[in-house]
Amino acid sequence: MNELENLLSQLRLSGMKAAFSDRNKEAIKAKLSYHDFLKIILQDELLHRQSRRFDSRIKAAKFKSEKTIENFDFTFNPKINEQQIKDLMTCQFINEFAPIHIIGPSGTGKSHLAQALARCAVMKGYDALFISQSELANDLQLALATNTLSRLKKKLTTVTVLVIDDFGIKPFNESLEDFLHDIVDHRYERLPIIVTSNLDFKEWPDAFRNKLLASAVIDRLKGNAYEIILTGKSYRQIKSQNKSIEKTKEV
Repeated sequence: MNELENLLSQLRLSGMKAAFSDRNKEAIKAKLSYHDFLKIILQDELLHRQSRRFDSRIKAAKFKSEKTIENFDFTFNPKINEQQIKDLMTCQFINEFAPIHIIGPSGTGKSHLAQALARCAVMKGYDALFISQSELANDLQLALATNTLSRLKKKLTTVTVLVIDDFGIKPFNESLEDFLHDIVDHRYERLPIIVTSNLDFKEWPDAFRNKLLASAVIDRLKGNAYEIILTGKSYRQIKSQNKSIEKTKEV
């Protein structure tokens, strides 16, 4: 058995190696044919590799937390078009190269929905990247300082689903708005972008210094886009208030 497991290790068949002992006992007990036994352990290897690829995509996506559609509270904001969200969960927007705008006040669930939709894409085998505007600005400055701009641009233009969180939360500086234009232009009608913003769509130009760039970027983000509008009070704020009330009752 050790010799066989060593061979599996050398062949990098770690899924088969991990399951081999138990599968061997099952095969003897069930009197499986060599063909059926081989089929089962090959399936174990395939599932193991799929799981590793999924874990790798989740790690690369840089999600902030375990935000899923399942743990999104639709009852908190009954005005949300739940059917629209479920339709987007099919990830058809990827095939349509369609942007998604998620707009609303702070704390209403924009980042949660954006990560949940990107996670759906990862579960279907696509790669994704979640990055805030502040992180994008920091990454850009680092890339300029270390002469790795082409590497950063390649990452942002080739990932299947790109999420830019808190779009327009701060005015763009010259280098960032130039870079953002290049990213959006490259992805236009090729790959989707999910954008979350506290600003209403008509206010997006206010984040740009160069109004010509603003027009070019926004025009590309607007085309064929799905729009999700969130309203109401901050979920985080109400949750915090409820906790305070519960503590007061305990006292």
